[in-house]
Amino acid sequence: MDALGLSQWQFGITTVYHFLFVPITIGTSFLVAGMQTAWVRTGNEKWLKATKFFGKLFLINFAMGVVTGIVQEFQFGMNWSDYSRFVGDIFGAPLAIEGLLAFFLESTFLGLWIFGWDRLPKKLHLATIWLASVGTLLSAYFILAANSFMQHPVGYQYNPTTNRAEMVDFGAVLFQNTTLITFAHVISSCFLVGGAFVGGISAWYLVRNRNPEIFRSTLKLGMITTIVAFLFVGWSGDSQGVLMFKQQPMKMAAAEALYNTASPAPFSVLTVGTLDGSEPLFSLDIPGGLSLLATHSFNGEVQGINDLQEQYVQTYGPGDYKPNIPVTYWGFRLMILGGGLAFLYAIYALFATRKGRTPKSKWFGRFALLAPVAPLLGISAGWIFTEMGRQPWIVFGLMKTEAGVSPGISGGQVLASVTIFTLLYAGLAIVEVGLLRRAVLLGPPEDVDPDPYQPDQPDRQLTVTY
Repeated sequence: MDALGLSQWQFGITTVYHFLFVPITIGTSFLVAGMQTAWVRTGNEKWLKATKFFGKLFLINFAMGVVTGIVQEFQFGMNWSDYSRFVGDIFGAPLAIEGLLAFFLESTFLGLWIFGWDRLPKKLHLATIWLASVGTLLSAYFILAANSFMQHPVGYQYNPTTNRAEMVDFGAVLFQNTTLITFAHVISSCFLVGGAFVGGISAWYLVRNRNPEIFRSTLKLGMITTIVAFLFVGWSGDSQGVLMFKQQPMKMAAAEALYNTASPAPFSVLTVGTLDGSEPLFSLDIPGGLSLLATHSFNGEVQGINDLQEQYVQTYGPGDYKPNIPVTYWGFRLMILGGGLAFLYAIYALFATRKGRTPKSKWFGRFALLAPVAPLLGISAGWIFTEMGRQPWIVFGLMKTEAGVSPGISGGQVLASVTIFTLLYAGLAIVEVGLLRRAVLLGPPEDVDPDPYQPDQPDRQLTVTY
């Protein structure tokens, strides 16, 4: 019931909820742009119908992401004012650029795309959705740069007079290796989710033999995107694992529930520990697997949780520097499992629909609706692992989480806001699911204007497509 614990719960709830819309928005925006490009190049109406159908789903998620994202950022001043005061000079800079540049770019061109169907020439209108998609990438990059500073603080110096961390190298904050590798991993994960989203909905339609001329093509587009993205997720995740071992060895040890330093260190397939996560009771391991993941050598030494705890006490002073072991351990595995299930379903879907085949099994369609859910839960579990594995630090090695909470708030105040946000977000979830369900069941438009832009009618009234 204390302000610190409740503030952590509130930020976790609002962040995870907001993040549900982010990968769908980023991944789907580029796929919708690709569909519209196919229509402009070929003139085939199936791609125009697909663009309008998946574009509507994309816009629903984008709107929900904007609403929930605004609430999330306000918490830095409301619940975490001491954190904002201490590192706001650094953390706030990339967030300000995200809002003033990247979000302005994506929202402006998205507005032109929505209302420009019958006003802009085809190619100019096509450029607006591509620019809006690029804007989503830029937004993600600046946000990840801010988060990467929390994971690995660089480009700053401590000012004892003001008792603040102050920026001295903005380039280091924006372009450090942590940011670059994290960006590659997150964006490839977004394409994995977006591909599964498009491919899964297409498979559901195809098994019901609804608009097969449209959804056979979009299924192939979505599933190929899923497969390729999964390969990039694996490559970037491997690079991120090596970097994490160097920068945050405790997080790596917690991900595998490795309590004692080992060389070679095994990869834990399944570990059962005590309820408080203090020690293992049973473990099923792959010999040398963790050493290979962390050091690219089967014989590499990986420090254990207990040994790192002793080192951190000597370096940072008395305290418990172990994260929540069960959460980090299972979060890491759920992350891999979610992406792996989407990858396997994508391969199966492409095989089942090869050479014009139409799957008849009802399970093909049922699993199709689970295809987008699995990687979405996986990427969410990955973020929970990333943030929980950094604890007890809000900025690793620089500021503990307990030192960042606002001093003027009480547990009762935060409890009230947590309750309100949870109920509000539950309501928004009902609205989101209802809108998506309605849009999916309605399907693509039956009739479309193949050439909505007609320059010979300058007085034509603007038609809102969505």
